[in-house]
Order: sequence, then structure tokens, then C-alpha cells
Amino acid sequence: MRPFSYARADGQAAAIRAVSAGGAGTRFLAGGTTLYDLMKLGVEAPERLVDINALPAIRGFDTTGPRELVFGAGARMSDVAADPRLVAEYPALSESLWKAASQQLRNMASLGGNLLQRTRCAYFRGGEPFACNKRVPGSGCAAREGIDRGHAVLGGSEACIATYPGDWAVALAAFDGVVDVAGPNGSRSIPLDALHREPGTTPEVETSLGRDEMILRIRVPVTPLGRASTYHKIRDRESYAFALASAAVALRMEGEVVREARIALGGLATRPWRAREAERGLVGQRLTAEAARAAGDAALRGARPGHHNAFRIELGARTVADALLIARQRV
Repeated sequence: MRPFSYARADGQAAAIRAVSAGGAGTRFLAGGTTLYDLMKLGVEAPERLVDINALPAIRGFDTTGPRELVFGAGARMSDVAADPRLVAEYPALSESLWKAASQQLRNMASLGGNLLQRTRCAYFRGGEPFACNKRVPGSGCAAREGIDRGHAVLGGSEACIATYPGDWAVALAAFDGVVDVAGPNGSRSIPLDALHREPGTTPEVETSLGRDEMILRIRVPVTPLGRASTYHKIRDRESYAFALASAAVALRMEGEVVREARIALGGLATRPWRAREAERGLVGQRLTAEAARAAGDAALRGARPGHHNAFRIELGARTVADALLIARQRV
């Protein structure tokens, strides 16, 4: 790890000024569970860190409002996961946090930082001699001809097939979450679905955030779909592992008939992946095991396997189907 300087911000405006004036070598520091890890690997090498943990505007969260659930970007994952209203009325949001990382990391990791975590691609994290367009634009993508078992089957490009690793963002995508950010040019709101970018020809550009923009909060519209929801995560081991496939689903039903559905995929794509075609196909249908499997197949339509990850297309379809049947039991 390279030497760096550290400063503790005493206000939101001061934090933004410090990062903006510091240039590319200055970064915000929240929980640090991802940033420190990448610094030790040499992926990130900031010259200065600006600690924003003391800012009261980002620390709290409120799930009692009649129109929105509001989560400060600095709120800790474990605190939010245990919130009684989330557990009872939005289990997919709670489960996406409980099933991420270890308890120690959840106690430290911030919600905003979790949204911005970077891929676990071994070629990206390993560095030289492996080619990686995320680390060195234009150098190539070693994963395309390498061991791609854990790489994306949706949203990839010739330049990159690295999978987005998070869980929380996938659940937020299913519930039409919105991210409020602030920067030197003021504040703006970004739909969660527009926060993360597909790699295209510029995989080093992973989000629509400016370098000196800070996430303030995440907002989720209050919806009756929350109660009949789940976050179903399939992984190589039951704890402290990233998803081979995951699905955040939510349902509104009349009897056995689906009136509204939400489906988002994790572990399979280069960003949190909303499966809108699969959602539309369920509306007006009885939610049988066959209908659930058809929705799973629709969610993976267009998937492009590599050399070692074709099994994840079938796994993804089954994960969606199982998640829908779990959610149905919660109506």
C-alpha cells in the first residue's frame, strides 16, 4: 500500500471541496471495507482520503415515512438489515444486506460504499501480467479467453465481462430506488437503474457519478409489493461468498393471479440487472411453478456464455423461479 494523507471533514460542503480541489488522487472515505482492500491490492492508490463518517446528514435512516424509505449513505449495513419495518414489510431489502459479506464487514460497511464496490474479477484484482481494461484502458480483457466461471453472461462487451458483485443494489433496482448525490455543481438524483454503467468500450467508467460527487442518501418508494418479496442468493458456500446467481423479486397478487411483479438479477451481469420483460410476462398469469420457470427463462434471454460459465444461465433461470415461489408464500 502506498503512503497517503488523511483528513476528517467537518461538513458536507467542506468534504466536497476537499475532494474536488484534490484532483484524481483524493477520495471520499466512508466504511472503507472496499477501498482499503483495493488499496492493498494496488488497484486504488489515492494520495489523500477525506473521511465523511462524522457527517450527520448521511448517518441515519428512516423507514417510518408514508411515501418513502430513506437511507443515509453512511448508515451501516447491519443496522439497516435489522430494521423491524424492513424485516416485516420489505424482506428483500433486509435479506440483501444480511446475505452480504460477514457480520464484521456488515457492521462497518456503509450503504453508499456498498453500492460502489468494484468487481471481484481475479484479473482486475490481480493486475500484471493480466490484461484488464478496467485497470489499464486499452490493455485488453484476460477474462475473455481465461477462466470466466465467475464472469457475466448479461451486459458484457468485447472490452469487459466483469460481474457487478453487490446485493443491496440489486434489491434496490427491484424497488425503483433513487440515489441522491451532491457535488461542486449542486445536488441531483439518479435512478438506481442508471447509477451503474455497462462496460461498452469504456469499462473503467463504472458509474454515472462524477469523481467528486458524494452519495447522500438512497430513497425507496413505499409500495405494497414489499411484503411479498425475497432476495434469493445462490453461492458456492452459504456465508461470506459472492453470488453465482441471485434474484430480488416482489409481487402484488389477487388470489393466484399476478397483478404486478419486480425482478432484478445479481451475480450474472455487469451491473444490477432489471428483468422487465420477465416482469411483464407474469402479469395476468397464475403463478404456477411453470409460470415461474418461464419468467426465469425470460430473465436470462439474451445471455451470452463464455468458456466456463454457461451453467449459470440455467442456474439463473432456476434462481428467479425459486425466488418467485418463495415470494408467493409471503403474500
